[in-house]
Amino acid sequence: MPAQFSDLMKQDFSDLEVAAKSWRALAESLETAQVQHRHRVTGPLHASGWEGTDAHYGFMTMEDNERKLGICESQVTSIATALKGTHHRMQQAQQDLRKAVREAEADNFAVDEDGWVSDPTYDNLPPEARNDPDYQQSVQRRSGPLGEYRARIDKAIADAETASDEGSALLHQIDTFDLDKVYGANSAQEDAERVADAYGLDEKDIPNDKNPKENAAWWKSLSPAERQMYMDAYPQKVGWLDGIPSADRDEANRKSLELSLGAFREKEEAGTLGINDERRYSGLLELQDELDKADGTTKPHRELYVLGIDADRGDGRALVARGNPDTADNTAIQVPGTDNDLSHMNEHIDRADRLQESAMAADKRASTSVVSWLGYDAPEFNNSVGSEARARDGEQDLRSFTHGLRESHQGERTHMTVLGHSYGSTLVGAAASGGQGLDADDVVVVGSPGMTVDHASELNMDPDHVWAGYAPDDIVSDELADRTLGENPAEEEFGGNVFEVDTEGHTGYWDENSESLRNQGKIIAGRSPSEGQHQEND
Repeated sequence: MPAQFSDLMKQDFSDLEVAAKSWRALAESLETAQVQHRHRVTGPLHASGWEGTDAHYGFMTMEDNERKLGICESQVTSIATALKGTHHRMQQAQQDLRKAVREAEADNFAVDEDGWVSDPTYDNLPPEARNDPDYQQSVQRRSGPLGEYRARIDKAIADAETASDEGSALLHQIDTFDLDKVYGANSAQEDAERVADAYGLDEKDIPNDKNPKENAAWWKSLSPAERQMYMDAYPQKVGWLDGIPSADRDEANRKSLELSLGAFREKEEAGTLGINDERRYSGLLELQDELDKADGTTKPHRELYVLGIDADRGDGRALVARGNPDTADNTAIQVPGTDNDLSHMNEHIDRADRLQESAMAADKRASTSVVSWLGYDAPEFNNSVGSEARARDGEQDLRSFTHGLRESHQGERTHMTVLGHSYGSTLVGAAASGGQGLDADDVVVVGSPGMTVDHASELNMDPDHVWAGYAPDDIVSDELADRTLGENPAEEEFGGNVFEVDTEGHTGYWDENSESLRNQGKIIAGRSPSEGQHQEND
């Protein structure tokens, strides 16, 4: 006690504060290095089409280094947070100790160099005076405060010891030898979670009621360091927060993607990959490959943003945007239909690319972002395709997502179009007709078996901005519409608009150079399918 009291009273914590800031600066440098490596090294090489044995091993080494930079950034952030938290708690204990000493001395108590509090008020009284009733009452009155000051000093010293011990224990648990392990990202995430929890960044504080405005307000209330810690500790939860900036969601979800890939790599090495695992793993690898290629682009509208990823729910979930929806003049959300899962990532992104190109061809002056929204468990081609159940399960998630993009968008209001294909149109209809709707400017459906409603006026928007297209030989719209999922939206009685389709079958709506694709692009650009093109200014 005496040594701790003396040390804590005079301790200078500036070195600890400087150390925390230095580690924080290192974490930021590591993050910058990882991003620059993606955009200046591996990204351009992927985009160049470099192939062959040298390319295989070259990418393996470079991408491993990128992963290590990300893992190291997370670990260094945890170290910085632990140091900052220990500094704060130690400094608070010192302030509490000094305050207790000041107040004790102001109350005419004595505090010696060992931290012991005594009462010298009556030290010079003769022995016979100590039997005086007034003296006894006075002693009794001061015994309470005397005990409190002693307890406060003891507590301050104990708090400092606890802060030091817990901070040291947390730092010792951060294993830097995990960098080259297949489970390195998972280990770093667990370290971050322990550190975050120890210093009050509670997982329970992350909003979970799908309210984009509350999500955005909570995120804005955090310091940059706190946001980074939450992304390192709880990347999946942060990555699914509708309403926060898309760039932050992308950073969190890339961490989540690496965690999922690491888990599958461990299974692969152990020989325990199941059939469903292989499908989801292949989808994640496809997504990672697309991200690698996009990292090499110099065109902002060609960048990819991962706005949600989850390989564990059902057949998997993935929300991927081509172009930043927070800054785009036009934003489109494409909802796929039956028999879609993570193994179709290439197809989903290719469809988004074609829609983006078509929209930007319709209005060359405007930027467009297209989101592939596989945010629900799409039904298999069986009896579930005739039920509204899957659509009802996902409708609130889609509503939260579109309202979240409104919340995170910067500048003037983006023109938002929500497109649904096949059973995806059923989900779009359920989401639009429920709650506060989708807040979309236009809704487009193709190959629809029904939108859960019988008239466009039930979609919480102007029916003049509801569009439907169908191919005459599309078996889904031809055989399933007007049955269990509502009226056929491509019929006049539905009350919307029908645009020209010149493609065949259920999946031809995005064929290159087709009128079907051009018309969808025009609607995304905020124009009628019958209008001509807007040209760039000279």
